[in-house]
Amino acid sequence: MKITDAQRRAHLAARHFADSPTAEDVVSSLLALHATDPATVYLSVLARARSLSIEDVRTAMYDRRNLVRLMAMRRSLFVVAHDDVPIIHAAASVGVARTMRARLIKEVSTLPTEPVIEDVPGWLDAVEKQAEDALRAAGSATGAELSAAAPLLRTALLPTTDKAYDVKRYVTSQVLSMMAAEGRMVRVEPRGAWTSRRHSWAPIDQWWPEGIPHLDEAESRRELARRWLDVFAPATLDDVQWWTGWNKTQTRAAVAGLDTVEVELDAGDGIMLADTVMQKGGTGVMLLPALDPTPMGWKHRNWYLGEHKAPLFDSYGNIGPTIWSDGRIVGGWAVTPAGEVVTELFEEVGSGVEAIAAEAGRITDLLDESAVVPSFPTPLEKRLRGKK
Repeated sequence: MKITDAQRRAHLAARHFADSPTAEDVVSSLLALHATDPATVYLSVLARARSLSIEDVRTAMYDRRNLVRLMAMRRSLFVVAHDDVPIIHAAASVGVARTMRARLIKEVSTLPTEPVIEDVPGWLDAVEKQAEDALRAAGSATGAELSAAAPLLRTALLPTTDKAYDVKRYVTSQVLSMMAAEGRMVRVEPRGAWTSRRHSWAPIDQWWPEGIPHLDEAESRRELARRWLDVFAPATLDDVQWWTGWNKTQTRAAVAGLDTVEVELDAGDGIMLADTVMQKGGTGVMLLPALDPTPMGWKHRNWYLGEHKAPLFDSYGNIGPTIWSDGRIVGGWAVTPAGEVVTELFEEVGSGVEAIAAEAGRITDLLDESAVVPSFPTPLEKRLRGKK
């Protein structure tokens, strides 16, 4: 079966840009929202749920607790549905946690530390216990608050060179992120405004009284691959592997257990679930935030990105805010310090200009003068943000 880029774009627009009534529906339709920047979660939802407010998104995450922030695929932060956490935890977070634990042990064993550590396993057991005890006593706490209550979290890794990047580093963030990836604590509402990156932590049993259910890793990878293909296919195996962060063996094994069909894409050989129905007729115009799950969904992006990579991506492969028309990227946008959305088009969009201006105005109103600065600013975003 041959599927053209135009067909893929039409399917993308219908599948990813449908208007949704709730934040939970948006997350379910996209599988996972990138959450490195807290603002991305809100703006990804509000782009697709046009009747909602910032407070509606916050309520879904922290009052109803239907959405959860966790470290998973590619060691990145995502927001996923509460009911999907066990699968994603087993399929991705557990592997990430193993890598993080091994790295921490290696660094503490080989680098100079303050204080000096002679028994690394004993130290690690003690620091984890201190952190858990402090968190249970507090109920919820920031990393800074936990490090004040658990002195071993202030253990420092010391520099070994005179390089500018080689600086003294406390293990606080590494230890807490590792323990969360292992399912022992959970990220809860940040302190401050909705754009704040000051994450707080809570004991895992506040959200799962019996802990996150333990599922088989291989079976969970297969289910995650199925869910990803449902949202992002037709796609290539490279796309699956890149998004999940698995190795080739894990990726092929996960996909092999699914009912898929091979398709011919302009980008090469692809696959999709056997029951996929190619759609069309989605929303014509969309303004998506930095690191939105749609532009970050595939490794191979030419079919919707075209020649617009240079102004929209940073040097690490992170995408900035994008303007979409009929399933392809046609421009970018940014938020000024005054909270105003400013846009720039790369190509003609005809009558779409008015729709883009209206959407920029809608987002400006939702921001209510809040400034939004991505963690990974891109060339166009930086230039537009400095315009006013």
